[in-house]
This record gives sequence, C-alpha cells and structure tokens, in this order.
Amino acid sequence: MPLTLEQLNTADAAQAVAWLGGIYEHSPWIAEAALAQRPFRSLAHLKHAMAQVVTEAGDAPQLALIRAHPELAGKAMVSKTLTAESTNEQGKAGLTECTPEEFATLQKLNADYNAKFGFPFIVAVRGPRGSGMTRGEIIATFARRLANPVDFERAEALRNIHRIAEIRLADLFDAVPYTGNEVWDWHERLAQHSDPGFAERGELTVTYLTDAHRACAQQIVQDMRECGFDDVHVDAVGNVVGRYHASLPDAKYLLTGSHYDTVRNGGKYDGRLGIYVPLAAVRQLAATGRRLPFGIEVVGFAEEEGQRYKATFLGSGALTGDFNPAWLDQQDADGVPMREAIRLAGLDVSAIPALRRDARDYLGFVEVHIEQGPVLNELNLPLGIVTSINGGVRFQGQVVGMASHAGTTPMDRRRDAAAAVAELTLYVERRAAQDGDSVGTVGIVEVPGGSINVVPGRCRFTLDLRAPVDTQRDALVAEVLAELHALCERRGVRVEIEETMRAAAAPSAPAWQQRWEAAVDALGVPIHRMPSGAGHDAMKLHQVMPQAMLFVRGQNSGISHNPLESTTADDIQLAVDAFSHLLGQLAAEPASTAPRP
Repeated sequence: MPLTLEQLNTADAAQAVAWLGGIYEHSPWIAEAALAQRPFRSLAHLKHAMAQVVTEAGDAPQLALIRAHPELAGKAMVSKTLTAESTNEQGKAGLTECTPEEFATLQKLNADYNAKFGFPFIVAVRGPRGSGMTRGEIIATFARRLANPVDFERAEALRNIHRIAEIRLADLFDAVPYTGNEVWDWHERLAQHSDPGFAERGELTVTYLTDAHRACAQQIVQDMRECGFDDVHVDAVGNVVGRYHASLPDAKYLLTGSHYDTVRNGGKYDGRLGIYVPLAAVRQLAATGRRLPFGIEVVGFAEEEGQRYKATFLGSGALTGDFNPAWLDQQDADGVPMREAIRLAGLDVSAIPALRRDARDYLGFVEVHIEQGPVLNELNLPLGIVTSINGGVRFQGQVVGMASHAGTTPMDRRRDAAAAVAELTLYVERRAAQDGDSVGTVGIVEVPGGSINVVPGRCRFTLDLRAPVDTQRDALVAEVLAELHALCERRGVRVEIEETMRAAAAPSAPAWQQRWEAAVDALGVPIHRMPSGAGHDAMKLHQVMPQAMLFVRGQNSGISHNPLESTTADDIQLAVDAFSHLLGQLAAEPASTAPRP
C-alpha cells in the first residue's frame, strides 16, 4: 500500500525515518532533519523541506551525499550491490543492458569525470517525465556535463539528486502526475513541427507563418477542441483562440495564454507552457460539465520572438490595438513581405484591426511561463510569482571604420570597427552590473566580409537593455548610448544605430499577484516573489488590463532559448493545479459574476 501524508505526519520518528531513509542515497540524516518540520501540508512541502536540509547542511555533507551515489553502470551495478532504489532506476534506464561499446564509453566517462570533479556523475536517469532517459541521452548528457566548471557541476549534481528524491517520493506515495505527464506529452508532439533547415538537424525552430508554424496552429486547434472548448479558431494574425463559455449570459472572460513561435534552435516550453497549462485546466472543467461564472479565453499567440520579421509581439499586439500597419511591408531574409506571408497563410490582413479586445469584456490576463533562468532551480522551488516584467529597449547598429591591411597598419593608426563594438560590449557589462537588476547584452556581432588578415571596416551588432523600472532602464540606455558615441569618436569610427523595440516595465496587478500567491500557498509550496528579466505577452496586455504571471521551474539550471530547456511533469502538474485553484478563487468572488457593460 502507498504511504500517505497522514501516516507520515502521525508516525513516530523511527518509523518515519525508516520510510524516508532511502529517498536520499545512504543519507537518512536528511529525513531525520526534515521530519522536524511535520506536519507536511503536501508532498511538495515535504520535497522542499528535504531539499532545504541539504542546502543548509554546508559543503562537507553535500559532498558526502554526492559521493554516496554509485557510478552509472559501475562496479556496484555489476556486483549487484546497489540500493534497491538505484537498482530500479538504472534498470529502468536500460543501463543493465548496455552494449559492450556503450559500457566502455560509460567507463571512460566515469573515469574522466571522477578525475576532474572528485565525485561520481549523477543524473536523474528516469528523466523529466519519470519514464526514463535512453542510454544515448544519458551518454550525451554525461559528455556535455563533463565540460562544466567544477562549482557549477557540483550544483548540477545536487539538483539531479533532488530530482531523484522527487521521483522516489512519488513512488513511495504513489503520486503520479497524470495531467503533468499528458501536458508534457503535448509539448513533445507540438515540437515535431520545425522549420526547414532546422528540422533536418533535430532542432526546434518555428518562425511566424512558416509551414511549421501553421502546422503548430492546427495542432493547437485540435487540442483545444479535444479539451472541450466551445469556440476555436485561428484569427487574422495567426493567433489560435479558444473560448470556454461561462455559466451566465453576458459574463466577462478571463484572458490567458502565451506564444507558440520559438527562437531559432530553441526549447519546447518557452511560451507553449502558457498555452497548454490552461488547456489542461479547461479540460478538467469540461470533463465534469462544470461552468464558471466567467468565461475562459485561451490564446496561442502567433508571434512574440521577433525572429522572422523585425517586429515583436505581433500576436498580443493585435489584441491591444498595437499592430503597426507599417510592419506589413517588412521583408524577411528571403525578401517575403509580411503582408504576403499573411496572405499565403490564408489570413486576411484587413481583418487585423478588428482583433482589438475591449478590456471591459475581461476580468484580466494571467500567463504561465517557464522561468527561463536559474533562480527557482537554485531555491529548490517549483513555482514563482512574478512581481514585474522588466522594461526593455532593443537596437540594431553598425560601426563603420576603415578596412586596412592587418600586417601593415600600426596599432595606433587603426579604425577598427569590431574593436569599437568589443569595447561597447565590455562597457555594457560593467554599466548594467551597477544597478543590480539591470541587464545588458550585445547579442549579435558580425563583421560582413571579414578576413583573417584585414582590420574590420564594418561591424554590425545588436543591443538589448532591460531594467525592472522604466526610469532605471532609460538611465541605462542614455549612458550606454553616450558611451557608444564617445568611444566611436575616440576611435575615429562612426556609428549608425536604430531602435527596434521599446517595451515599458509591467508591474503585476496587486490583486492578481495575490491570487497567484494564494494558489501556490494552497499547494503547500513556499511563496517566492521575483521579477521577470524576459519579455512576455503579458507586457502587451498590461497596457489595457490587469495582469500577473506564474513562473514554472526549468531544469538544466533553468536554461532557456536553448534545446536543453526543460521542465518536469511534476512541476507542470503543480502549475495546472495552481491555475485551477486561481479559477476557483475567481469563481468565489462576487466581481466575477458581473456582466459585461
């Protein structure tokens, strides 16, 4: 029989430690310390309590915990002396069935890893869904992490230990994240669509109105219909819109969603998690025939990333009346105007202005999003509440100097365009760090027609500056631009620079932030408030209605805009549960029953 929280909370100390003693490999001291926090409100509460014991233990106990784990396909597996938990995990990953070549590769990796780090390689071999990584995935992960710096890899080992503990606890309590598993599978299915040139390499790239983009839209349409939405359609800008009607006539709607386009060679969860978490919550309502006193409108925004055209937030901007008609004449890298791309997709440009929403018809906007950073991962927290979205300004620029012979041009006679951009990059790094929460990035540096033996005469670059408050952002922008012009004058080069995007900071509406906090607290998860350094569709909706966001922890140190972007089915389950709890809160509030004006 599976263990229950009530049994754990009421058992004597010896029995409780006996149940939890194997969750962390050969380290019952973690269970002993965590049990002092009983009663546990939820399994998530228990997981966090045990992880915090490890965090607070210090260096020596942490290293001892890491070293308590066996090598993958190592001597302990061969001699059958693994713990029952490790035997189960390595067996499910197929490590007991390695080919001679795979076994030899793992032995070499084990030796190299131990020589560099002084502790065994640890990975949660049952993976983010709990169903197991393949041997090929394990070996690839092993090889990749072998290149990590020592301190970073030690932290990564601990993060994987916590994931192993989470899976073992789920087994002990028979806590299967059924909905989280399904949402995880939906992301895998949607990720099968990728643009040409990337799909062949197994990379995920979905840019605005390509064949892959339209295939994603149709998949989301199908998923919305299967989840029980009443009305589903693709609008004139390519947004996928699903509506689940209210129990009352003329009711307002809760607006939610995120984008389904991606950066080039990106991850599977950026944006898309904010579409599929609400879908799962609506499906639960539809399955029981339950209607709320307000409707739910989920929008898969067609474009947010600005990858194909030099414009961003095309999807959410259309809903706020912020779609600039001048964008229609922009051309992509192949010379295809946006106007033509929209026509080829079977959409009607003339219908875009009518997409603007009347804010009086809505309660507000909420968005679920993968964090895209390391904070929640480092805090061992599955969810975070966003307090504000950083305001940002983006530029595209070009420094023009003089191309000259690399061997005959003295160092003090050069007009090196690339060196000027390099100096700008270092200044941005220093200046942004002065504010703490400000960030600055020179993301693209390109020397057109560059040669190894030519002093660069031109250098193209991009500049991205962000801060949580607009005044702080504007001060950063002013000082960076002033320094750029000053260094160019000093170096005898000139600069051409164009602002391509400006977005105001978007603080969360206090009442909506508090609803997210109540939802997270109801799950027994500690509340953590944090700003968002990334831009989101919520920034656009913020212009016309109250908004607030929920972050979901990412794996692999929270990396995003990268194929390694990942989250777990367990954390997705918690996100769906939090979203459903927020719906329940709204349903209980008198304001949600107010009719549209």
